[in-house]
Amino acid sequence: MGQFLNLTVLVTALVLTMVGTACSGSFNEEFDLTWGEHRGKIFSGGKMLSLSLDRVSGSGFKSKKEYLFGRIDMQLKLVAGNSAGTVTAYYLSSEGPTHDEIDFEFLGNETGKPYVLHTNVFAQGKGNREQQFYLWFDPTKNFHTYSLVWRPQHIIFMVDNVPIRVFNNAEQLGVPFPKKQPMRIYSSLWNAEDWATRGGLVKTDWSKAPFTAYYRGFNAAACTVSSGSSFCDPKFRSTFSNGESQVPNELNAYGRRRLRWVQKYFMIYDYCSDLKRFPQGFPPECRRSRV
Repeated sequence: MGQFLNLTVLVTALVLTMVGTACSGSFNEEFDLTWGEHRGKIFSGGKMLSLSLDRVSGSGFKSKKEYLFGRIDMQLKLVAGNSAGTVTAYYLSSEGPTHDEIDFEFLGNETGKPYVLHTNVFAQGKGNREQQFYLWFDPTKNFHTYSLVWRPQHIIFMVDNVPIRVFNNAEQLGVPFPKKQPMRIYSSLWNAEDWATRGGLVKTDWSKAPFTAYYRGFNAAACTVSSGSSFCDPKFRSTFSNGESQVPNELNAYGRRRLRWVQKYFMIYDYCSDLKRFPQGFPPECRRSRV
């Protein structure tokens, strides 16, 4: 597959001091296991991580660093077999009641039925911007790369370098956009049988526990917030004209075709098409959802 993303990340003028980073370090160096006791494991010399869920508890981890713009890649192999009722979440989030958040959530299913990839964007505490997809492969057989490209003008969700969703900055329409709050990387595996699979109709089969998801291949080409330093990685360029950013679109014609292909054949829900949910009219950002 041809490379269709320009990984240049624009960094706008910030009150916070920023430190550039392009890292693919070990999980021991980059992440903390935060809950679930023994259910989260780092192994293979820090190159692999696993999270497990049983009837007692799930598990999770978070990054040691906070990020503000960049590209985040993670390879995941999801829970195999009957994963109904389970959710594997992989996302960026800040903290507090007006937090920002950018979500991948993998909703499990019965054996032989496809996972649902649920995406969402929160800005200043408000979400409800869901798009859902089936995948064009079995995400439990091998590792696949799930990426977030976060820039001041848009957020791109990618699977194996194929763009599946673009959320554009529509602040000029009064729509908040996550661009001021640094976010950590989080992931968790947890029981959500009350809603995850067919709206909660299919429950978790605990006879199949423990359920386990695997991680490897973390890479962050990003800027991290840190006091006392003011360097951004040379992989990134900042271009300003009269204080305003001037950057090209990151998706070329091939990337836009791939995006349309995914949205035509694999998207199963788009909040911007849900007339029952928005009988008085769609949210303003839906009017400019094209790349």
